[in-house]
Amino acid sequence: MSKLHSASEHVYREVKERILSADLPGGELISEGEIATAMGTSRTPVREAFLRLEAEGWMRLYPKRGALIVPVADGEAEHVISARRLVEADAARAAVAVAAVRSGLVQALRANLDDQRAAAAAGDVAVFSGLDADFHGLIVRAGGNPLLVAFYTGLRERQRRMTAHSLARDPLQLSSIIDDHARLADLIEAGDADGYDAAVHVHMRQVHRLALPGTTIGGGR
Repeated sequence: MSKLHSASEHVYREVKERILSADLPGGELISEGEIATAMGTSRTPVREAFLRLEAEGWMRLYPKRGALIVPVADGEAEHVISARRLVEADAARAAVAVAAVRSGLVQALRANLDDQRAAAAAGDVAVFSGLDADFHGLIVRAGGNPLLVAFYTGLRERQRRMTAHSLARDPLQLSSIIDDHARLADLIEAGDADGYDAAVHVHMRQVHRLALPGTTIGGGR
């Protein structure tokens, strides 16, 4: 690997991580120069990284002005959580139907919850948002359908960014998300796939401030 390619890859990963963790929020305009200075590199690898991020839809480049971090699109949260619910509900049903799979999944979920609590105690939203996505990913993988796993993996980055934005808006959600996850793990352990489906629906909509049918964001009728 050439030094230029290595530097470009490093910049790409670092800037993308800042986008996904909401350290670079949607709507912010950044320049090649400020990123190059911050990362101690020339502008060439930064330019290459920016082009790659633009191709993936995370940035919009404006010559001589800089790079705009593309905000979460209107309706994106609704679409992402609808797709997630369909996949997770199917995976949960498959996972709880096999005792050995269910037992292993519960153990993995409990371990993930311990890591979530540690990240929350440290106030590390970037790590927490990744663990949040991993928690749900464990359930999808336990379903045993590689096509759904691949589809869900494609949603992970969007999910992580949305969660990081929600936590940046309301850091107090950390504890409520952990409580919800503990409840979801309990439902898996109990073999209650229908209960999981209903609970994860409420959980995702509340985290991303999407009203449940028949309610307002504040919960009123």
